[in-house]
Amino acid sequence: MDKMTTSRDGTSLAYGVIGQGPTVILVSGAMSTGGTVTPLAHRLADRCTAVVYDRRGRGESGDTTPYAVQREVEDLAALIEAVGGAQALFGVSSGGALVLEAAASGLPVRQAAVYEVPFADFLDGGAEREAAYKENLNQALAEGRRGDAVELFLRLTGLGEEMIRGARQSPMWAGMEAVAPSLAYDDAVMGDGLLPRERLSGISVPVLVAAGGASPAWMLEANRALAQALPQSTYQVLEGQTHMVEPAVLGPVLAEFLTR
Repeated sequence: MDKMTTSRDGTSLAYGVIGQGPTVILVSGAMSTGGTVTPLAHRLADRCTAVVYDRRGRGESGDTTPYAVQREVEDLAALIEAVGGAQALFGVSSGGALVLEAAASGLPVRQAAVYEVPFADFLDGGAEREAAYKENLNQALAEGRRGDAVELFLRLTGLGEEMIRGARQSPMWAGMEAVAPSLAYDDAVMGDGLLPRERLSGISVPVLVAAGGASPAWMLEANRALAQALPQSTYQVLEGQTHMVEPAVLGPVLAEFLTR
C-alpha cells in the first residue's frame, strides 16, 4: 500500500490504486488484508481503476476502539472521498456484507457487487451455529486466546481438524493470530448471520450477486435469496468456482458489470 487516508474517528487507512477506468473499491473478507484482493485488482486493471485497502485492525491500517460496524462504513466513506467521489464497491464473503451495509447506509455508491456473502439461512442449524460461534469467539478473544479464535473461524468455514492442526504448524499461523481480533469485526458485520431482507430493500443501486457453482448448495441458495431481496440485482453463478474464487474467472464478470 502506497497511500494513506484517515477515517472519521482518526483511524489511518492504507490503500493502493491499480489500473484505469471506472473506480471500484475492493473489500476483503475475514482473516484477510488488501493483499488478498490485489490479484483481482490486477485482473480488473485494464478496464477499471481498482482500489485495495487494509480494513481497520489489519495490515498497515490502524485501529480505534471501541469497534462498531458504522466505523467501517465511515472507512469506506473516507476512501470514496479520497479517490474522487461516488464509486462502485465490491466485497467478498463477509466483506460483501459490509458493502451491502455501506450501500444501505446511503454512501455515494453507484454500483455494488458481492461474492458469496455467507448468510446462514439455508444451512441446517445455521442460526444456532452462528450464535454459538459468536459466543465462543468473543470469549476466546476476551481471554487473549487468539489461536483458539482462529481455530473457531476455520471450523466455521468447514476446515477439518487435521488441516487445522497443520495450519497451526505453518509459518502463516503467526500472521493469522495477529489479525484474530478482527474476526469479531467480521462477526459484527454479519449480525445474526441471517439475511437482513428489510435492510436490503432500501438499497437503490444495481447490485451484482455472484456465487461459485462448485460451492455448497446452501451458499448458492443464500446468494440467490440475497439477489431476490435486492430491488435491482443480477445473480450469476460462476461454474466450477468455490468460495476461493479464481481472479481470472471473477475478474471479467465483475469488469463487465462495472463498465456497462
